[in-house]
Amino acid sequence: MKLLVTGGAGFIGSNFILYWLKNYPNDYIINLDLLTYAGNPDNLKEIENHPGYQFVRGDICDTELVERLADEGLDAIVHFAAESHVDRSILDASVFVRTNVIGTHVLLEAARKRNLRFHHVSTDEVYGSLSLEGGEKFSEQTAYDPRSPYSASKASSDHLVRAYFHTHKLPVTISNCSNNYGPFQFPEKLIPFFATNLIEGKKVPLYGKGLNVRDWLYVEDHCQAIDLILKKGKIGETYCVGGDSEKSNIEIAKAILKSFGKDESWIEYVEDRKGHDLRYAIDFSKIKKDLDWKPTVDFTTGLEQTLDWYRKNEDWWKKLKK
Repeated sequence: MKLLVTGGAGFIGSNFILYWLKNYPNDYIINLDLLTYAGNPDNLKEIENHPGYQFVRGDICDTELVERLADEGLDAIVHFAAESHVDRSILDASVFVRTNVIGTHVLLEAARKRNLRFHHVSTDEVYGSLSLEGGEKFSEQTAYDPRSPYSASKASSDHLVRAYFHTHKLPVTISNCSNNYGPFQFPEKLIPFFATNLIEGKKVPLYGKGLNVRDWLYVEDHCQAIDLILKKGKIGETYCVGGDSEKSNIEIAKAILKSFGKDESWIEYVEDRKGHDLRYAIDFSKIKKDLDWKPTVDFTTGLEQTLDWYRKNEDWWKKLKK
């Protein structure tokens, strides 16, 4: 199988490539990544000389480049490339619209001309915000209600992908996942930011009172879900992928502090984010029923593995935090 993976030098994309070549060493992956601030070729050092791996530095909005790569006998496009940091989208939404919407359109056009299998990786943030009370969860039937420029741009790309299925019969699937965590995550995100701050002897800044809740998914579990969707997913369908691990930000902070032997005096409460969604939670019963997938890494184990990775890989993240 020959895959074009977009954004493969980013957090989830690089973990996916490592997972794929470990499990399918005879397959071939072309990794298209612009290497913006969150794209890091160091994530893939262990396979940079793999005969089944090719890195191409480039922009998914570059139609000529995407068309050329699409002509290289591909079986599928797996689309991770996205601007994904909510705070950055609040400061400047233009790059989010360009990458997440226009870039997705360029890829879809290339896939349409060749009828390529297309899997689009999206987020649970397109569904909006849930109440802190009650057990409501997002599912594939939840109406879209994005609240930030980031989630609005991802919602737009989801709609484009579905439109290409309905209009052009393009063989697409979509996955909407909860918050990922694990190795190689850029240190602006909550878990690596807190961990690296503590290693540096700095406090952890917590928005508001830390009551906002997210569902946490270990990145390798996410990769396994995408694998199943690519191989066995029903064309035209969306699959919600969750970690079955709802935690408030204050719970996350306390768990990280405990792992580092620190008390709560290391928390610095800061002004809340604009339009901060209260809670995300995912009902993944569809992918569990249809594809026999469920998360295998419990949060306590996954968090400790992740924190241990950041402790052992200071050379990787210190230059990024500069």
